Amino acid sequence: MKPDAQRLFQFAQDVRRELHRHPELGFQEIRTAGIIAGELSWLGIEVQTGVAKTGVVGLLDGGKGNGPVVLLRFDMDALPIQEETGVSYASEIPGIMHACGHDGHVAIGLTVARMLSEIRQELRGVVKFVFQPAEEGLGGAEAMIRDGVLENPRPDVALAIHLWNEKPVGWYGVTEGPLMAGADLFKVRILGKGGHGALPHQAIDPIATSASIIQALQTIVSRNVSPLNAAVLSITRVRAGEAYNIIPQEVELGGTIRTFDPEVRKLVLTRFEETIRNISTGMQCRAEVEVTELTPPVVNHPEVANRVKASIENNLPGSRIEPDCRTMVSEDMAFILREVPGCYILVGSANPDAGLSYSHHHPKFDFDESAMVGACELMTGVVREWLG
Repeated sequence: MKPDAQRLFQFAQDVRRELHRHPELGFQEIRTAGIIAGELSWLGIEVQTGVAKTGVVGLLDGGKGNGPVVLLRFDMDALPIQEETGVSYASEIPGIMHACGHDGHVAIGLTVARMLSEIRQELRGVVKFVFQPAEEGLGGAEAMIRDGVLENPRPDVALAIHLWNEKPVGWYGVTEGPLMAGADLFKVRILGKGGHGALPHQAIDPIATSASIIQALQTIVSRNVSPLNAAVLSITRVRAGEAYNIIPQEVELGGTIRTFDPEVRKLVLTRFEETIRNISTGMQCRAEVEVTELTPPVVNHPEVANRVKASIENNLPGSRIEPDCRTMVSEDMAFILREVPGCYILVGSANPDAGLSYSHHHPKFDFDESAMVGACELMTGVVREWLG
């Protein structure tokens, strides 16, 4: 019997909406983890809880004995955003909402668990369900790896999906090689000498220095990185001063750098620090520069990506597959794919005619729930072919 995602759509929708009403931030997904563990246990899947605090791992053994281990990863956390959708299932937690689709990812994961449980006797190998906390910049994937999620058993292949409101339902992004950019965060302190706003000659102005730095940083990508390569450098935070008549002691700048290629990253980071320190010195200020790697690039294994594309063609005829999409958005699934060959798949979830086209991390973000059907068929189909 072939499992049917459409038949389980009501289950997926109910789970998604229940989670949407009760969102939880990274490493706080206690209620979400309880729902996941309860459902997996009910299906007879071996469950481990408390992985990286709130993560859940489930092992489904195939009925045909030893074979490959396929890891399926689903992220769980919400965002600190006040929801403005006005839907009946809107967040009931002030200031927190699922604005990135992770509630849908969990619903997809539990639906796939039901579908594969129905055919476990046909499978040769193990399906390792990984429900990950704290994807949104808090290091959830690394924490799970430290807690041994890639061991006992060691996966042979890893798959993950992301509902993608940049594209419509029926679209799938499956790229060989780099798909998502690596992300660095930076914090820069420009230290000067405070003084009276009416006596600037007696101060060393870190605001004027920062203004020159911000302008100069915008030329790093446009004048140092080849137009055939990709990089982003964005200043997203400037903090300075408390009063209109005081030149402050310091200015703090914050932002992000995104790259695909390690050599491009090295070039951008080198020019970034040189530019800041040289301008600061020239304007008599002192600079403190702190750069933190958030994630490496998400890189899909070519063989796995090709098998995923073939599976979509077989199981979802008529779908549109884009084989060379890329985005400067980052994702910590990158840490898992750095250790295990695999594929990260974007699943179109927008429906402009229904008003479901707001971008991720927007207060009005919502997606067409029918996209979950295709995502479930996709993941179940790939696992069946891998373990069949």
